[in-house]
Amino acid sequence: MKKMKAAVFVSPGKIALHEKAVPVPGPGEALVRVTTTTICGTDVHILKGEYPVKPGLTIGHELVGVVDSCGPGMTGYQPGQRVIVGAITPCGQCHPCLDGHQAQCGGYAMGGWKFGNTIDGCQAEYVLVPNAMANLALVPDSLTDEQVLMCPDIMSTGFGGAENGHIMIGDSVAIFAQGPIGLCATAGAKLRGASQIIAVDSIDKRLEVSKQLGATVTINFKKEDPINVIKDLTRGRGVDVAVEALGTQETFESCLRAIKPGGTLSSLGVYSGKLTMPLDAFAAGLGDHKIVTTLCPGGKERMRRLMNVVESGAVDLRSFVTHHFTLDEIENAYELFANQCDGVIKVAIKVS
Repeated sequence: MKKMKAAVFVSPGKIALHEKAVPVPGPGEALVRVTTTTICGTDVHILKGEYPVKPGLTIGHELVGVVDSCGPGMTGYQPGQRVIVGAITPCGQCHPCLDGHQAQCGGYAMGGWKFGNTIDGCQAEYVLVPNAMANLALVPDSLTDEQVLMCPDIMSTGFGGAENGHIMIGDSVAIFAQGPIGLCATAGAKLRGASQIIAVDSIDKRLEVSKQLGATVTINFKKEDPINVIKDLTRGRGVDVAVEALGTQETFESCLRAIKPGGTLSSLGVYSGKLTMPLDAFAAGLGDHKIVTTLCPGGKERMRRLMNVVESGAVDLRSFVTHHFTLDEIENAYELFANQCDGVIKVAIKVS
């Protein structure tokens, strides 16, 4: 039996490299040899025990790779083709998928998120892709692994926050937190036509990156009150849309206080504790506010569109990769990323 290396969840606080059998693709499945992967904030939630997964599960849901083999019934793909697969892998056939909610595939919350959640993920030498004909997206020869590495999750999620917030041409938008997803939401707001994009964070380096991606104003919340600044910038009105990209009570509440009456709070954060609603900021439920949430849109068509954006030159996210590791060094990569050391934004983990 052929073996492979895989990063598995051991227990809260421990993800380690183990040896596993290389899976064999069944009907409708494809085996992908992973060439590059990365670590997501959700993986850190798993590491910390804040999101439960079974011990022994291979972690990871962002990958670039090469088709190794296809199971019975697979058509249109050949071994050797470069592909990406979204973090969300919808089947395309269930009621939520056909109802336009592919991220909720299967009919339960977050059902479309399988890699590193309910099935083995991609921080490994090989990954088994379910419903592969709906999820394998061919990578153009002109694009490198690092150019498309952000597409499977953070680019799709950040852009999704801008899309679900229904940002319109001329809108004013505030994005709270400029981590990888918040930076992608900033880029998405620019592509959607926002004329005033206010980026909020406490790390000046990330605020500098946000300017490169389209932010017109940056606020370091450790130096000034972002709500006061936002109200001044919008003449007391508040922004049309605020994007929450961290998953904390503080940022959620700040977004609510930043939007205008009738404005939209677009939430991208993964919340690990109880979330409460401040009655004054929520106008006791009478402010015509809209609160929308987004789970990373997946599927091969979504991936194709995101790669079109990258290939056009409209967005270049290669600068997000601040550190490089091999799969053998993945425990060190987690240590760095989980503790946000050395100015890390994203890591690239070279597998093969």
